[in-house]
Amino acid sequence: MVAKTIGLGLLFSQLCAAAGPFLQTLNGSWVIGNDLWNITQGSVYGKPAYYKGKDIIGDAVGHYVGYNGENNLVFTSAEIVARGDDYIDVSFTADQGEFHWVIFNDLPGAYQYFVNRALPTLGVFRSLFRLDNQTFTDGRTHIKDKPLPPWYLYQNATKVQDETWELANGTYLTKYDWSAFIRDIDFYGVYGEGFGSWYIRPGTDYFNGDHLKQELIVHRESATGDAVQLNVVHGTHFMASSSDVFPDGKIFGPWLWYLNDGSKADASTRQQQEFATWPYAWLNDTSYQTRASSVTGQLRLSDGRLAAHAAVFLGENHSNKTTLDQGALYNYATHADADGRFAFASVRAGTYGLYAWPGPANSTGSSLANVTTTYVANDVAIEAAAGSVALADLPAWQVPDNRAPIFQLGAVDRRAAEFALGGAPYTHGLVDRVPANLTYTFGASEPGVDWYFAQSALGTWDIDFEIGAGDAGKNRSALLSVALAGFSRGTSAGIYVNGVFPL
Repeated sequence: MVAKTIGLGLLFSQLCAAAGPFLQTLNGSWVIGNDLWNITQGSVYGKPAYYKGKDIIGDAVGHYVGYNGENNLVFTSAEIVARGDDYIDVSFTADQGEFHWVIFNDLPGAYQYFVNRALPTLGVFRSLFRLDNQTFTDGRTHIKDKPLPPWYLYQNATKVQDETWELANGTYLTKYDWSAFIRDIDFYGVYGEGFGSWYIRPGTDYFNGDHLKQELIVHRESATGDAVQLNVVHGTHFMASSSDVFPDGKIFGPWLWYLNDGSKADASTRQQQEFATWPYAWLNDTSYQTRASSVTGQLRLSDGRLAAHAAVFLGENHSNKTTLDQGALYNYATHADADGRFAFASVRAGTYGLYAWPGPANSTGSSLANVTTTYVANDVAIEAAAGSVALADLPAWQVPDNRAPIFQLGAVDRRAAEFALGGAPYTHGLVDRVPANLTYTFGASEPGVDWYFAQSALGTWDIDFEIGAGDAGKNRSALLSVALAGFSRGTSAGIYVNGVFPL
């Protein structure tokens, strides 16, 4: 065993002695890298990986790609499919498609992307690194930066659900507390003393979902203690369902896997560079490079209001899916300004559906807080030859008229941030702090104090409101609109007005 270990070390030393990026074929595996790092990719798992003379995977599982649980890609061959003056593009072939590593001369890390050929209908598709837990002790997203939970804490904890454990003191360890809204992330990864492993994803058009798509990001693997750095490019976490059929040739990525000494400042600088140079000029794919530099427009409601701060989404054409559910093709998300003007950058040529709804900048009393409809305009054609595309004469956003409000609690923005405990950091069991029964009285109660972001315990939530004598005497009908920011599958609620069950 000692002799084999020494021999392997000599092999890596010899490979790294060669200047520039390389692909070396072994018996059933391949070694890729450059003068700064290298990794041995087997048919499924990539390990060991050397950076600054250290195996950064160690006893952990390593790098792999898979879908819907542990259906991992099995690579049968690898070849250099493109090269430039300072890089090579190495393609690993599996039945489902090609996973690429683009390796530059002096880059600590590599760009990665996947070209679909035969992925099945699926919900989850991801790549990931499971790294040495002594080297990578901390995790970082754009909203959380803390040490990963020590592995020993899991040994005597009680499992309550998937990768969620209750400690003796009543607190929880869960990978879901390391989640984030994926389109808001700058860079993320795991790091420790002298080492950092980061994902930088400047382009998000290959993701599924809209502005509110959330996913798992990093966590501690409870069974092995591995430091896990996830790259979920099509996911179903925090969703009732998501299932897509992908066209042949769809590209997921590219993103950058970046290694450094653990410096978050350095990773941030690199992130800004990557965002500024996306889409990447080195990717030799016609559909990837065929883009309009910008797509702009302005939305106005049918009652004359400007669609101030609306969430705007360029997605699937004539789709019967919600925007959160869309992900078979490519999509783009942004927010309008105060005048309802919006802009998307670097949009692939194609025909899209344009969607909009009240954005998170709206709150009770703002211009879109009472809008319960979703804007949809189909057959939006984007041609790259036009350069910058201005969407002129967009149809008005239709909203009901001649309605006098009786009461409104909260904003219709697909969130619950304005309510008590709303907008808190990811915290398992947060809903346990919510009372089972409550009464909200208009004129006396406050949304951020007396109404909560979620209801879980069996009970009754009452809303007390008054109607003026003049309105009550008119004997007119009324419409109750209820907007849910989210729900758990299998739950139900009865909604009553004056003791009558209308819904």
